[in-house]
Amino acid sequence: METQKTREGFASRLGFILVSAGCAIGIGNVWRFPTVTGQYGGGVFVLFYLLFLIIMGLPVLTMELAVGRAGHGSAVQAYRALEPKGSKWHLHGWFCITGCALLMMYYTTVSGWMVDYFFKFLTGRFAAVPPDAVGEIFPTMLSNAGEQVFWMVLVTVLGFVVCARGLQGGLERIGKWMMSALLLLILVLVGHSLTLPGAKQGLVFYLLPDWQRAMEQGIGNVVSAAMNQAFFTLSLGIGAMEIFGSYMDRRYSLSGEAARICALDTFVAICAGLIIFPACFSYGVSPDAGPQLIFITLPKVFVNMAGGRLWGTLFFLFMTFASFSTVLAVFENLIAALCEQLGWSRRRACVVGAVGLAILGLPCALGYNVWGALQPLGAGSTVLDFEDFLVSNLLLPAGSLVYLLFCVSHWGWGYDRYLQECNTGSGLRMPRCLKLYFQYILPVLIAVILIRGLV
Repeated sequence: METQKTREGFASRLGFILVSAGCAIGIGNVWRFPTVTGQYGGGVFVLFYLLFLIIMGLPVLTMELAVGRAGHGSAVQAYRALEPKGSKWHLHGWFCITGCALLMMYYTTVSGWMVDYFFKFLTGRFAAVPPDAVGEIFPTMLSNAGEQVFWMVLVTVLGFVVCARGLQGGLERIGKWMMSALLLLILVLVGHSLTLPGAKQGLVFYLLPDWQRAMEQGIGNVVSAAMNQAFFTLSLGIGAMEIFGSYMDRRYSLSGEAARICALDTFVAICAGLIIFPACFSYGVSPDAGPQLIFITLPKVFVNMAGGRLWGTLFFLFMTFASFSTVLAVFENLIAALCEQLGWSRRRACVVGAVGLAILGLPCALGYNVWGALQPLGAGSTVLDFEDFLVSNLLLPAGSLVYLLFCVSHWGWGYDRYLQECNTGSGLRMPRCLKLYFQYILPVLIAVILIRGLV
């Protein structure tokens, strides 16, 4: 087993925070957070979201990081290092590896959509079609099997090429540059949206608490939606964050670092709404949910906007960085697991990983065309829907519950050991008085998310 002295680590604290936040920041921040915020009462939803982010998301994030830093390895190795003798907690590590692979089986295709649209705006493709035909570009893209496979494979190969350069020379170096560019892009896009004529109406709809709208949806549904968003936004439960804990030094407490990751993730999510809602209200377009918002609604806004080609290009460059940062982070988890469990070199793990995930990504990439008849969740569903259901509704909440129980129960690592690891270093400290909450209330909240997602 590697020792802490020989294991590679981040070159800087900033690198750790930006790369870890990049794992959490993804397409869900942009097409899901603004939509559910607008739907569930604007500021009402945001308040509940921030509450659950603090009382649910942040604690579980510290637990993943604690297991990684104390166990000093990817999920399987870390569990084995920390679990009581004779126990089988490390079996969950294999589910983490499976979950990361399953996530990338469809996430690389969606990331490819972002790159595709970036080049379409950059090269003037949208400017060449009539405004009323803009909405047809997305379904046409999906129906083109060659186009889907090309961009999926490109994203996969580029991700492993970056990771092959090592933690510091590849992931940290590119991740820091990309996240810095992402933050700069989002500030530019927010500044532009706030100058649009309908900005005020969009901001009112998005951020001011609207209790009437919340009551129409049902306060229970608002609370449930906020709980789900706070929990899933951090990509917890499949070891995607745990691996970065294994690369951390011990100078800073995990609560403080987790709080910074949560803050950066939330900043990007809220800024995404500041881009989208003023633009939609300025051009009288309904901010619809999911992929339709990004690939149909917003392109219609951009083509009708002064300088729309530029703003569309910048927006999808931002989306490309947001999605690719997650791809890099999860690839690093898979590479570390292959190196640790099979004794492979990083380069060999990257080559095998690139080929393997390119093949595994084919069902999703072809699920809108060649294999369109395959509808695993019933009429109208796709391979992507099925793979996303398994990850989001099963592996993430169930995995987070396992991490939680491992860290707070005497059958696992135990609360005292977790707390000691969490509070090692300077910075924000986790209070000991939260023990009963972690042991008896938080597991119930996560179980509720799991059950609601499966029924």
